[in-house]
Amino acid sequence: MAGDRAKGHHYEMLRTLTGAPDLAGLRVDAVTGRLLGARQVESPNCDDRPPGQAPELLVVHGISLPPGEFGGPWIDALFTNALPADEHPYFATIAGLRVSAHVLVRRDGSAVQYVPFHRRAWHAGASQWRGRERCNDFSIGVELEGTDATAYEPAQYDTLARIATELCRAYPGLSPEAIVGHSDVAPGRKSDPGIAFDWPLLRSLLRYYLEVRPA
Repeated sequence: MAGDRAKGHHYEMLRTLTGAPDLAGLRVDAVTGRLLGARQVESPNCDDRPPGQAPELLVVHGISLPPGEFGGPWIDALFTNALPADEHPYFATIAGLRVSAHVLVRRDGSAVQYVPFHRRAWHAGASQWRGRERCNDFSIGVELEGTDATAYEPAQYDTLARIATELCRAYPGLSPEAIVGHSDVAPGRKSDPGIAFDWPLLRSLLRYYLEVRPA
């Protein structure tokens, strides 16, 4: 991870975020794989990781249902195999998918967990990272409600950074350097979280929570 200090608008956003509503209740229980403080919605779209495999990679995704629209129950519905195909023309094209993520971060920064972290969520698809294929085997998938070209909300960066910090503390194989986008593990096939995602801001927040304000 780059070691440059946060400057300019990143510094101002850090000041704003640290005064945001307290998310101190977000904690990872490494025994149960639960994100404490998140709303829990169980997805059937998961299975066991390979024996002995702990999380070593965090993959950041972007999602909106219908495309370009935010809010509503549709992401929950997709990840629980309950998306009504007749509710929107786009839904008919994806209603048969069996996919999930470990966590969704809504536009307001609230978190929803679908799959315990020690289990394998079906989020990355055909993928590889540094020569290793099947990223679902060793990764955690976090969806941000958004689109490739729409700015993500400050609250989403804050929640993502706090979750990533807790995951790094709970799972020794994870580190800030092992946080990538879906586009990094499936280049040419996926583009999310997109050009709108502010990686330097996320890195500044991670450095703040891990080094400046440790637990």
